[in-house]
Amino acid sequence: MKRFLLQSAKITAALKCFRGFRSNMESGYLQANVVILHKDLADDFEAFCHANRSPLPLLYRSKPGEWGCPPLAAQADIREDCPQYCVFEKGVLVRKVASLAPYTTQLQDMVTFYLGCSFSFEQALEKAGVPVRNVQQGRNVSMFRTSVPCVRAGPFHCPMVVSMRPVPEDKLDAAAQCTHQIPQAHGGPVHIGHQALLGIKDLSRPDYGDSVDLHPEDVPVFWACGVTGAEAVQSTKPALAFTHSPGCMFLTDQEETPVSVQASESELCPLTFCISQNPLHYSMASKPAVQRVRAIEQLIGEDPGQRGIRALFLQDELLRASLSLSHSTSVLISTGFPTHYMHNPPEETDGPPGAIAMAAMLQALNKHVVIVSDQRALEMNRRIMQDAVDRGVIKRAVSIITFEGSGTDSALHFLCHGGDPSKPRYDHLVAIERSGRASDGNYYNMRGMNIKHLVDPVDDLFTTASTIPGITTTGIGDGGNELGMGKVKEAVKAYMPNGSLIACDVAADFAITAGVSNWGGYGVACALYVLNLCAIHRRYVQKGLGMTPTTDERNLWAANLPSIPKEEEMLHILVKYGVRSGKTANLGLEVDGLTFHPTHSDIIQRLRKLTMENVPHE
Repeated sequence: MKRFLLQSAKITAALKCFRGFRSNMESGYLQANVVILHKDLADDFEAFCHANRSPLPLLYRSKPGEWGCPPLAAQADIREDCPQYCVFEKGVLVRKVASLAPYTTQLQDMVTFYLGCSFSFEQALEKAGVPVRNVQQGRNVSMFRTSVPCVRAGPFHCPMVVSMRPVPEDKLDAAAQCTHQIPQAHGGPVHIGHQALLGIKDLSRPDYGDSVDLHPEDVPVFWACGVTGAEAVQSTKPALAFTHSPGCMFLTDQEETPVSVQASESELCPLTFCISQNPLHYSMASKPAVQRVRAIEQLIGEDPGQRGIRALFLQDELLRASLSLSHSTSVLISTGFPTHYMHNPPEETDGPPGAIAMAAMLQALNKHVVIVSDQRALEMNRRIMQDAVDRGVIKRAVSIITFEGSGTDSALHFLCHGGDPSKPRYDHLVAIERSGRASDGNYYNMRGMNIKHLVDPVDDLFTTASTIPGITTTGIGDGGNELGMGKVKEAVKAYMPNGSLIACDVAADFAITAGVSNWGGYGVACALYVLNLCAIHRRYVQKGLGMTPTTDERNLWAANLPSIPKEEEMLHILVKYGVRSGKTANLGLEVDGLTFHPTHSDIIQRLRKLTMENVPHE
């Protein structure tokens, strides 16, 4: 009797499918994508599903010639139970049919794969207070072929397909939290923000389904989509294969999994954060990971030197900067504050250790890292880098280059291949304890001395980057005269000594305030470690593709965290080259007038404990 009722529901669904009307949200039953292949390809396709679980969550694999799927539906017949089927010959869609009965002979040697479908979570979205725009507009969901390659398995390879649902900005957390609880229906979003970051050109022209209109407050949210299976069929070109027609799903007997209305109270619930406005891009991490990064931010903001830097503090700047860096592929780091203009070299011990700590973790995460130095300090910094490698502070040397600003477009050509803003060399710039340009065009140390003659115009890279879509910037400082701290310049002017004179005028997207700038670099390295051990964040960065980190990967990341022996060794290297403490000009194991033992060593020890103790691998 139940199957009869379901068949009636499917007749209704079929009518809707052929009219291109709407998804099957009101059915209340789980729906499935369908891929049918020759049995010789079945093992490889199953491996392809396991390697790409978000677009292809495998619900059931049939035996050859098996029409039913007992775990999902009683008395099912896959030859008849989808409203419409696609028929592929050598990877080419040759026709759409309402029944596969004419292919019964061929189907005897074929295997059916039933894959989770995002239609199954639309009711959960609605119950969570998230409007489902495609349903409101009486349309099928928009589906797009992306530029994101799935993980290959045997002959199967293809780009991932995603479905897009517009979500009001204030409902992003709710949408992520309720769908995260339904992994059999693709789980949480794989991208939130501008479609171009997925290689999609135009939201009004979907590859499958219907165009869905966004309201003014909406953000495009993308989930992995089971139509990826049809793309795999087309790329592999089997002699004969079948799939459901997009939007015409197999309706199971299983009721949709109830989603807890307390999703936001779950410790493992995802939280979303905007990390870029140009292009619009949100990232995601679990509540425990976010709380841990916030604790790291509080720790690096301690002020044993009594400089009053808490007045410059902005909540979650470390979190957003680290989320952005986690998505990056190529990072440019700048440091160097020649405060001791009477000495040679004029550099201080704050900055380089933090820069190298960040570089080490970024390298461990397979990011391309480059450091930009003042020309006058280039050879010294290269020797310092080599010593850091030789003494185990960092695993491999980071390239160190210079920027001297030789023309009006020099910053653009430095940042972008051929000076083309659509082809940036770097997607994130970080300045840590780097002299920042004041509003009068000069560069000042904390005592108000002008050191412009010792500084190359690296600021131009940051001001130019602010005009290039896809490049994000971070500034790390402890006084407000550092590059990037222009974001908090009004607070610098109001609360810091000589603030009106020394305040940096150049803003970064994120301004991380630390008691000592090195601690900001250490904090970024620790935050990156925490985020990349967060299963929710890692899945989001990988667009729901691939496997969880291996033990070797996790061990590599841990080995590249800041440690007391490494940071002490780094200070010994700086002293060897005559680099002095910033506040006192002492030539010793001291930064900003604070001795390494006990002040800096204590901060490092506490950071490591906070970062590594009971870190869940979620």
